[in-house]
Amino acid sequence: MSGSEVFRFDGSLALYERARRVMPGGVNASVRINRALGHPLFIERGEGAYLYDVDGHRFIDYCISHGASLLGHGNPAVVSAVEEALRMGMLLSCETEIQVRVAEQLLRLFPGAQMVRYACSGTETTWHALRIARAYTGKWGVIKFEGHYHGVNDTAGYSHWPSLKEAGPADSPRPVADSAGIPPANNELITILPFNDVDALERCLRSKAGELAALIMEPVNYDSCGLRPTDEFLRAVRDLTMELGVVLIFDEVLSGFRIRAGAALGDEIRPDMTVLGKAVGGGMPISVFMGKREIMETCTPVGPALHSGTYNAPPVLVSAIGAFLNEISRPGFYDHLNALGDRLYTGMKEIFRRRGIKAWVQGVGSRFGLLFGLDEEPRNYRDVSRQDMAMMSTFIRGCINRGVYLHHVSPHHGYSIAHTIADIEETLDVMDRAAAVVCLKPSIVA
Repeated sequence: MSGSEVFRFDGSLALYERARRVMPGGVNASVRINRALGHPLFIERGEGAYLYDVDGHRFIDYCISHGASLLGHGNPAVVSAVEEALRMGMLLSCETEIQVRVAEQLLRLFPGAQMVRYACSGTETTWHALRIARAYTGKWGVIKFEGHYHGVNDTAGYSHWPSLKEAGPADSPRPVADSAGIPPANNELITILPFNDVDALERCLRSKAGELAALIMEPVNYDSCGLRPTDEFLRAVRDLTMELGVVLIFDEVLSGFRIRAGAALGDEIRPDMTVLGKAVGGGMPISVFMGKREIMETCTPVGPALHSGTYNAPPVLVSAIGAFLNEISRPGFYDHLNALGDRLYTGMKEIFRRRGIKAWVQGVGSRFGLLFGLDEEPRNYRDVSRQDMAMMSTFIRGCINRGVYLHHVSPHHGYSIAHTIADIEETLDVMDRAAAVVCLKPSIVA
């Protein structure tokens, strides 16, 4: 730990300057520029709960690969499984026993699902799930919720974090494309609804049922800082989509395995399809979509919806899922994960209370939102949008400069099974000192 000193990032800045000459913006994903710093960190290695940058700093990591490294960086069981699979021939582009065995493991954890297919990124997986839903129903329309994120594909790439000026009325938001280059014609196929609004949901579903193929949602909306659905809203989503013939897709790319082994909501609500990514690969880039047999068999070669690809389900990636599932099944895994969260969330709340800082800690499982300027639990994206980003920047910069890494662009932070209570105590000490800087002046450079 660095005491009161402020870190220097000369090595990262030099590499950033080189990178900008050969890569747009100097990065390979726009979010890798940490807005609290104004540049990306260049990392030398990750080990367990820690990142080590090219300037020799050690950080306790609360980005944790944007949620993909629930086991920590370089988990030995995953590394061993990957090394063994590499000796099989790396890619192969063939089927092996591994794909079958891991599919069976997954289906035991998601009782409503009956069949599995593998893909690579979450963006790819949600896109496939929506296309399959359209082929299955013969309809084209899709409902998504404001503030929910389903990747950067042209089908669902709308209204993730729209400006309120563009988004329109809270009870009937307008679709706002997340990127340039999405065809304007796609706007006609997407309907944006407010989260946790039962009346708006029912009005829309009943009026548009004849044109709606799917409703896709994050069961826990981590992409808006960890919003939880109300019981009434969840029941309405399941009952109405079932009644009106709309495929219900749970996007669990972020929420899967965060709270328990399997679905975020357990067996409380069974969707028609589920998509998984991030954590399920144990840090490796692989994703999954699964669902009811009659829907999944819309895929080729059984049905007419094409799902194929050279990079689908290579043993080196699928074996990482198997290792991950074995690790989370170990006795005490979630007891330890929950104990870390209990201490971290309680400690953060106490720090902000004692320092007189208005901030809401939205901890759900092993990931959390941190909302400066709010003093009650948010229910939808419009609530979250009221947060004070200047205070957020100051706090995060103060943490990074003292050895705790939080990623500014991300609306959610989290920890891994590799973190320890000692790491949490060190983190809270750093956060207390960063909070003291916030008290002085929200916009000050820590």
